[in-house]
Amino acid sequence: MQRVRKVSHLLDEAFRIPGTDFRVGLDPILGLLPVGGDLASALISLYIAFEAYRMEVPRHVLARMLTNVAIDTFGGSVPVLGSIFDATWKANRKNRSLLERHIDRY
Repeated sequence: MQRVRKVSHLLDEAFRIPGTDFRVGLDPILGLLPVGGDLASALISLYIAFEAYRMEVPRHVLARMLTNVAIDTFGGSVPVLGSIFDATWKANRKNRSLLERHIDRY
């Protein structure tokens, strides 16, 4: 779970925008790279879902996590606006929370 938290933080919340409380990670930054950036970000995001699978979370939770990654990937693929979407959607933080809720229940 510690690795999941680190990956989630790195992709969605690693850097604070000066003068604000708003945080961004590598996800919107990678999204600025044409074509490959969003793909690389999606592959890294799938790591959290893979760990959830290894922890045997229910299929409906995995489906929700994969949906979050898909929304992030396709929303982030729009030039320029996609990086803004990536900075606000934070699929990895959502997926981390889904996994933590499942673990807390069991």
